[in-house]
Amino acid sequence: MSSFHASLNFPPIAGKDVVACFDGGDVTSDAGLLLVSQTDQRLGFSEALQSEMQDRRQQGKVEHPQLEMLRARIYNIVQGYSDCNDMDTLRYDPALKIGCGVLPGGASLASQPTLSRFENSVTAGELKRMERRLAQQILQGVPADTRLVTLEVDATDDPCHGQQQFELFNGYYREHCYVPLLVHLVLPNGRRLLLMTMLRPGNSSSGKGVVGMLREAIRLVRERLGRKVLIIVRADSGFGTGRIIDFLSSQKVGFVLGLPSNSILTGKAERAHLRAAVNYKFEGEGCRVFDEFGYSARSWAQSHRVVVKVEMTQRSFNPRYVVSNLWEGDPEEIYEYYCARGEQENRIKELKLDMDSGRTSCCSFQANRVRLLLHTAAYALMNGLRGALAGTVWANAQMGTLRLRLLKVGARVVESHRKVWFHLPTSYPSKGLWQHLISQLQGSAPAVT
Repeated sequence: MSSFHASLNFPPIAGKDVVACFDGGDVTSDAGLLLVSQTDQRLGFSEALQSEMQDRRQQGKVEHPQLEMLRARIYNIVQGYSDCNDMDTLRYDPALKIGCGVLPGGASLASQPTLSRFENSVTAGELKRMERRLAQQILQGVPADTRLVTLEVDATDDPCHGQQQFELFNGYYREHCYVPLLVHLVLPNGRRLLLMTMLRPGNSSSGKGVVGMLREAIRLVRERLGRKVLIIVRADSGFGTGRIIDFLSSQKVGFVLGLPSNSILTGKAERAHLRAAVNYKFEGEGCRVFDEFGYSARSWAQSHRVVVKVEMTQRSFNPRYVVSNLWEGDPEEIYEYYCARGEQENRIKELKLDMDSGRTSCCSFQANRVRLLLHTAAYALMNGLRGALAGTVWANAQMGTLRLRLLKVGARVVESHRKVWFHLPTSYPSKGLWQHLISQLQGSAPAVT
């Protein structure tokens, strides 16, 4: 490993020069990788993903096993190193090597070219199996007696700045991009798990690939929780189409979907005297009213319940519609349940900002699909670590905060004949949380993701 020994001079203190030099040897700034690795061993994410891959290399010439490379990429994303080029130096980091099953004094980890070839070697069939296996592992953290779950579906933009395959201009986002599709699973306690992601070309409509993705998600949930579990699909108006509504009805799941406005819906809302009611409330204590009616578009196989919320916006009649096959609950309750999907936006931002999921800069679309899976696995791993913090003040902390406060800690690493010592700072303020996490991750009950 080439070293950088140039001295960096700082203002003197008490008559003594202050000099910095990158020659400390086996010192890591990412000792939190010990916790990340322990979480992964507990949840089994990387081993599950690797089991669905075939190693087509000549085994006699292999220096870096697939599991080692997979862990190196996922763990680096968790730590904030999403660029594969970072491995040119991080491959020597003692904490990363320990996390990947290599002793600090052992051979270095895989380099950037080796990891890039690894990403490009995954076939479409392998990727599909890996996506399914990751979702199964995530669902293992859901209590088997759960009787109600919500599947939230949404799309987002992934801006492209190069010549990636299938990066195309999207009129809605007004940029050249990919349009990933995401499915979150929401537990009764409100906890959200990123269950599936799918990278789509930049010109994809909202509904492209949704039916196939939901079919797989519903099957996996029922496989884990049984066929008696009540599944409700929640999504915005981009997914309130006849094809998706009819599919969800055929799957015997509930749905609460936004519904695009049209003249027929507006006429029904006005005939329900909502204009007069909202005008009255606008003059009184509020300006929101709710109602419902039956409605069937031409493309629908049957009629469904439509909930309408009307507000006065600058004296203008402003209705919003939600279609559902749930008949329990008054219109306001159904609409408020629909509005709870707004929290998914925060989780999507967490994936994009804290896990840097937009790092889809490979030329090949297939390789970028693999990259999105790696970032999804990193997100799930970090979410598992956060689940182990239940009951603490950090249970709902953002992933970026957890990384900064728990994982970004320096340590001097010493390898002896029998042990590998990580000498953490004596003044480290989160030592109690480390002890809590280790007791949770090494206990008898699996961490809740």
